[in-house]
Amino acid sequence: MELAIMSLGIKLEGSHDGILIYHLLCMYAPFSSLRHYHVKNFLSQQMSAYKALTRTRDEGKGKSKHKQRVLVLSSRGITSRQRHLMNDITALLPHAKQDTKLDTKSQLFHLNEIAELYNCNNVLFFEARKHQDLYIWMSKAPNGPTIKLHVQNLHTLEELAFTGNALRGSRPIVSFDDTFDASPFSRLLKELFAHIFSVPQSSRRIKPFVDRVVSFTLADNHVWFRNYQIVERKDKGAEDDVELVEIGPRFVMTPICVLQGSFTGALIYENKEYVSPNVVRAQISKRHGQRYQQRTLQKNERGIRRENQVMEPDPLSEEVLFK
Repeated sequence: MELAIMSLGIKLEGSHDGILIYHLLCMYAPFSSLRHYHVKNFLSQQMSAYKALTRTRDEGKGKSKHKQRVLVLSSRGITSRQRHLMNDITALLPHAKQDTKLDTKSQLFHLNEIAELYNCNNVLFFEARKHQDLYIWMSKAPNGPTIKLHVQNLHTLEELAFTGNALRGSRPIVSFDDTFDASPFSRLLKELFAHIFSVPQSSRRIKPFVDRVVSFTLADNHVWFRNYQIVERKDKGAEDDVELVEIGPRFVMTPICVLQGSFTGALIYENKEYVSPNVVRAQISKRHGQRYQQRTLQKNERGIRRENQVMEPDPLSEEVLFK
């Protein structure tokens, strides 16, 4: 049997492969009049299908089926402070892959192709506007959904300089408060945050330790992000053996909208209470303009009053008597 198989040019890789080919040859025995290369092509196709099935069956037993990889990149015009925040968040994600800056801000659907090249199913895109406003796009590539958030009150690790210090590459405990289960939109937020910030066990760059807690709190229609270190207490008489020490970074996110697809699709949610920072700056400048108008109006009124308050000449004055 082995000589017949070797004559067909098929390489055996185990006892199971030999048994399978033996049965295939028995099936092909009545059709011995067929040409040699037909038999060879048929056996090769059957062997490749058999190996694919056995490989997926073996991998499903020992490894996790759900692999999360996050693509992290930014747009042009990002400031140094915003770039430091992006690097701090990337350091918290051992399963993240960074790419160079994206040149366009209008055609964000190209991020799906970049994520496919890096074999990532999550995208974390930092978009900078006017060198002062920062937006975060979180998407599940390539089918969506996509959430856009406005970042405020951001503080990097260098600015905070907290005493906490966790192991780089460790897996965090992702914590959510009960408010995330109140509405379908908050549940969607919770699910997307869990997919991006939960480090899978199958990641190659993780450390086998859990010494951090990533906290998400939904309050006042804002999402508050905090990162803590789990520290064991030295006091033996304490009720709790561990305590949380903040590491950083910290920032606040305001949800803006949700798209059905990945950076495309219909608008399925919009935050009606969100006010754009452009509108806020326009109102501030308008308020300053109103102050200028009031000062100008008061100046004109003073000039008119001075003209109307001119005293009549004295009849006994020299100008009137010797005129």
